[in-house]
Amino acid sequence: MANVSFPEIIEFINFLQIERNASPNTISSYSSDLGSYSRFIQELKISRITEVHPSNIFSYLGKLQHDGIAPSSSARKLTSIRMFHKFLVQEGYCDSNPASVINFPKLTKYLPTALNQNEIENILELPDISEVKGLRDRAMLEFLYATGVRVSELLNMEARNLFLEQSYVRATGKGNKERIIPIGGQATHFVELYLAKARPVIARPLKSKSILFLNMRGGGLSRMGFWKILNYYVNLAGIQKKVSPHTFRHSFATHLIEGGADLRAVQEMLGHSDITTTQIYTHLDRDYLKEVHKTFHPREKYAPK
Repeated sequence: MANVSFPEIIEFINFLQIERNASPNTISSYSSDLGSYSRFIQELKISRITEVHPSNIFSYLGKLQHDGIAPSSSARKLTSIRMFHKFLVQEGYCDSNPASVINFPKLTKYLPTALNQNEIENILELPDISEVKGLRDRAMLEFLYATGVRVSELLNMEARNLFLEQSYVRATGKGNKERIIPIGGQATHFVELYLAKARPVIARPLKSKSILFLNMRGGGLSRMGFWKILNYYVNLAGIQKKVSPHTFRHSFATHLIEGGADLRAVQEMLGHSDITTTQIYTHLDRDYLKEVHKTFHPREKYAPK
């Protein structure tokens, strides 16, 4: 837990952990956000967190902007602050939430980076599957692209959540929500090869547990460990785009939408609670849509040249 100075923050974190059963990632985010917030409040010589005024929170957001913190990160921090002060009201520590009157920073809309299908194919074919490490990497990358799971879901995937004969896997996403995701034949083939020929070589008693994809020492992969693996193959493929593990998730969704997949189905596979989050992928290939319209609309052939 981040260093926090107000006991009410510790009480709030305990509330999230025990009563809300929040995930470790959620606890870590709230602890970090409220830790920096509490340090700023202390610098203002405010001794009680219940004495915070909206102007103090506004000053904090101004400091974040001055420090070059991205608007999206500032918005997340404000969400943490709002939730914390709402908790204080609910628990009777104060009568009002000073953060409720603060507007969220204006976010710049952007389209996520996606690899095209050729770039994905180039990356997937690079691992040397005659070697244990290469077979693991191929299975892992195929799995990531076939299912569109978040990197945290990939690294926490357990063998018991594979139902390869039925062509689906079970993933646990944000808020511990489970969802069923189809997995195609290619990915199934390489995951089965990995389970038969590579994982038994890597696995270590008591260390590997039921984790699906292991590092070469038999433990679970870290985010940084997976990023290094992916970055190696991206560079080997000569791809100049900035690629992260999340890029595979974006590519998964983009290629499904471009292929005509129903938006609701993609939402379900991605585990988005709100379809507006999924709708961003409908805007990813406007040039393609314009070309389709130009080629097939019956009136386009009469357009002036």
